[in-house]
Amino acid sequence: MTLDLHKLEHLVAVAEEGGFTRAAERLHLSQQALSTSIRTLERYVGVQLLVRGHQHVAPTPAGQALIDDARALQAQAHAALERTRRIGRGQAGHLRIGHTPAVTAEEVVDLLTRARTEERGIQAHVRQLFPDELRDQLLTGACDLGLSRSMPADPGLTRARIAEHRLRIAVPAGHRLAARPAVALADLNGEPLTVWGESGSSAYTDLLIGLCRQAGVEPDTQRNPVQGTPPITAVSATGRIAFVTTPAGPAGGAAHVIDLDPPVHVPVHALWPAHTTCRDRDVFLSRAGELLGGGGM
Repeated sequence: MTLDLHKLEHLVAVAEEGGFTRAAERLHLSQQALSTSIRTLERYVGVQLLVRGHQHVAPTPAGQALIDDARALQAQAHAALERTRRIGRGQAGHLRIGHTPAVTAEEVVDLLTRARTEERGIQAHVRQLFPDELRDQLLTGACDLGLSRSMPADPGLTRARIAEHRLRIAVPAGHRLAARPAVALADLNGEPLTVWGESGSSAYTDLLIGLCRQAGVEPDTQRNPVQGTPPITAVSATGRIAFVTTPAGPAGGAAHVIDLDPPVHVPVHALWPAHTTCRDRDVFLSRAGELLGGGGM
C-alpha cells in the first residue's frame, strides 16, 4: 500500500474544519466513511494523527507534519495534472502569478517585461491576493508563483529573493515634508505611519518597523482601514504618511512621494510549491535572478 492522496485530502479537511461533521460536508462524504478513511490512514502510518475531543478535533505533532507534507503533495499532483492538460491541448506557456498588495501590479508587469516572458511564449495570469490567500493557493497548486515582500516560506514552499525596489515615503500634499527633495528615516520621528498589517502578524510591517528602529525611530503605526488598495492610497485615505515604492513626485494630487536619503531598498521574494516542476516558472526565475545579480531594480 502507498500513501493515498484521497486519504491525505481527508486528513487535511478534518484538521482545517476542526471536526468530522464539517469536513464530511465539505468532502461530500458520510461521517462514517470519513472516520473509516482516517482510521485506515492511521493504521498504515502507524501513529495517531488526530486528537479527538468532544467538541474539537486537532492534529497531533505527527499528524501536523503529515498535513504539511500532504499539502505539498496535493500541490504537486494538481500542478502535474494542469501541466499535462495544457501540453495535451497544445496551449502556450502559462504562468499563474499571485502577488501581495505590497508588491504592486505595475511592479509585477515590470518584472515580467524584464524577464521577456512574452518573447518566450509565456502567458502570464496575474492577480492580487492577501498573504494567507496566496499561501493557500500556492499550497493547493492554484498558483505557480507568488511574489511578496517578506512572506516566510511555510512548510511545502520554497522562497528566493529575486528583486528589490527602492523604498520611499508618501506624505499628504500639504505636509511639512512635502517640499523636501529627500528625507532621512530619522526625519520621520514622531510622524504617524500607516501600515497594512499589525506588528507581529505582518512580516512586511515588521520589516518596515525594523528599518525605522535601525535609524533610531520608534514609529507610531496604525493599520490602514482600507485594505487591498495600492500602497499610495494609504495617504489619501488616512492623512498619515506611508512607505511606498512608487517613483518620487506628485501622486494623484493628494499625496507626494519623497526619496529616502541614504537610499533604502526592500526585497521582492518569489515563493512556489516545493518539489514541483514548471518550465515557465523556471524561465522567469532564471531571468529574474540575472537581473538581481546585475544590481537589482
